[in-house]
Amino acid sequence: MNTSYNAESLRSDYALGLTSFVGGKLSFGKEWEFQSGYRVFGNAFSSPFWEPDPNTGQANRYESGLFNLLDPQDRLFGRLELFSLAYSQPRFGVKVGRMGIQSDWVNAQDGRLSPTVVEGVHAWVALTPSWKVKGWGINRMNIRGSKDWLPVGETLGIFPQGRSILGNPATYFGNTASSWLGIWELDGEIKEKAKFRFSQTYAANLFLTSWATLERSWKTSAGLWSTGIQSGLQQGLGEGGNVDTQKQYKNPSDLNFAVSAKLNWKKGPWEAQLSATQDGGKGRWLSPREWGKDAWYTFIPRERNEGFESVSAAVGYVAYRFDEAGIQVYTYAGIHILPDPQDAAANKYNFPSYRQHNLGMKYIPKKVKNLDFHLILVVKEPLTNQKLLPVQQYNKVDLLHFNGIINWKLTKD
Repeated sequence: MNTSYNAESLRSDYALGLTSFVGGKLSFGKEWEFQSGYRVFGNAFSSPFWEPDPNTGQANRYESGLFNLLDPQDRLFGRLELFSLAYSQPRFGVKVGRMGIQSDWVNAQDGRLSPTVVEGVHAWVALTPSWKVKGWGINRMNIRGSKDWLPVGETLGIFPQGRSILGNPATYFGNTASSWLGIWELDGEIKEKAKFRFSQTYAANLFLTSWATLERSWKTSAGLWSTGIQSGLQQGLGEGGNVDTQKQYKNPSDLNFAVSAKLNWKKGPWEAQLSATQDGGKGRWLSPREWGKDAWYTFIPRERNEGFESVSAAVGYVAYRFDEAGIQVYTYAGIHILPDPQDAAANKYNFPSYRQHNLGMKYIPKKVKNLDFHLILVVKEPLTNQKLLPVQQYNKVDLLHFNGIINWKLTKD
């Protein structure tokens, strides 16, 4: 990973991170399954990204996420990532322990060396052959960029905290009270080729996010088409993490909405998509960056759009596969209009409106099973011609960010 800036006064950083995961499953009859897995991380070489940028005094955001954010100079460490026991029948199942998760707002994230994983209980019930209810009760989490299993409230603020609604540096890290996280989802088919999903993410003493997605697909002579629309509400709960406004994660009186839509087309080796998102309401839409990536269709890897009172985003995506060579190339182009950075209550991270371009290539060699290569080039530029402060550029815009990723998975049944 490497990040460089147009402004020579801002420090560039690089890092080569390595990880090895060893795990397995044991089955007992048809119903019981035990799973465990341990992961080791290593910093092969890097710039001193753990030192604050000398011009802004801010911590590195990208390269540090490869390793242990709570101790960024830790060059070799590990974690017991998976440790669970599951029981399942054709119509229902339950799992207890440490496990992966993939829900709308709590998920494995968009890359780096390891996923976000959770500790608790997960259960599901098949109501009909096409409808299922799933639920999670989570008491601890191990987020991407950390080796420690932490209570839910203690995970907030491991990533940059931004500003409080008063405009001062936020101080909710270590001061957020949230004892558990609950999620339930309902998904299924309304009719042939039309899918619906509804979820609620309840973060005790913090917020409740309700999210619905409806998608439909159909074929024509021009190819396979699909449309989707998402909508959601988020409201503050309890004390927002702390009764002290300066230490609060979310204002309990907040009430936010979001709408997102997409149009997707596929034909042969081609795929293209147009998407748009609008959110607004009272206060900031917040979803901890420690917990997962954005659910809306306009998400582009290596950036998030949470922490704002309003967002207007439009994104285009095009991909082409060279099937014989095992190569896919793709590009994103997006415009993201954010609130005035001077308005701290509406713009948590002092982030200017920006455009983002991603160019990527994936290569899966046919002669080596489960080996893949992935290159990502990211360019982010401000939409304003006004001169920006260094703190509005570092970790944000006027940058070139590169990822080179190799994955190899060895499996034995």
